[in-house]
Amino acid sequence: MSVLIGISGSIIVDEGGRFPGYKRAYVNNDYIESAALSGGVPVILPVLENEDMIKAQADQIDGLILSGGQDVNPLLYGEEPTTKTGSPFLARDRSEELLLKHVIEQGKPVLAICRGLQILNVAYGGTLYQDLSDVEGSFVKHDQYKNTSDPSHSITILEESHLHTLFGSETLINSFHHQAIKDVAPGFIASAWAKDGVIEAIEKQGESFVVGVQWHPEMMAKEHESMLHLFKLFMNHVEQAKKTSQALS
Repeated sequence: MSVLIGISGSIIVDEGGRFPGYKRAYVNNDYIESAALSGGVPVILPVLENEDMIKAQADQIDGLILSGGQDVNPLLYGEEPTTKTGSPFLARDRSEELLLKHVIEQGKPVLAICRGLQILNVAYGGTLYQDLSDVEGSFVKHDQYKNTSDPSHSITILEESHLHTLFGSETLINSFHHQAIKDVAPGFIASAWAKDGVIEAIEKQGESFVVGVQWHPEMMAKEHESMLHLFKLFMNHVEQAKKTSQALS
């Protein structure tokens, strides 16, 4: 079965070359390769402002991967930005929040990664720590400098979770973030934690597959088969949801 996997994109601004200041829509290629290796047909979804167009994006895809990127605007979860928060991308926040809600309303699976996990949590009423220095007792290094495919710390996984079916009660992950979930959104559960208590994954309660992870499995998927299996698990749910939708139509 051919399934279209939407991957949320961002905008990068050229800082040099022939066209300084020129804006380009993009997503890191690891997301595309991971979706393709797990059996999907990847499609990059650009940042849009028109809600009808965003809904059309959701209508056309069979599953959604929310990619990483900028800090989520703290105003969206009722906080003033502190000096530790990076520059927000307001248009992307709004575009992804609308996209998420349309996709989830349609019962289509979602795999949210790093920033994706954070905007997923905020979109449904959760909050974030604007910096890990605000987390009491945090001691794990959550932002490794290089070697993106290397695991850098361990996580503990909730037994009754999608992630537990893949990794068991513990696994090793990579880590590239300075913010983290504070309050889990209503209707979601935390399903993985670092050794310092920082939440590393959430899952939506109910039958649908809506999973957010704080690490970057797409960077590990080529060298660590278990991380490719996360994309394959997502793809299995996408295929099943598509079959169910076709049977009901």
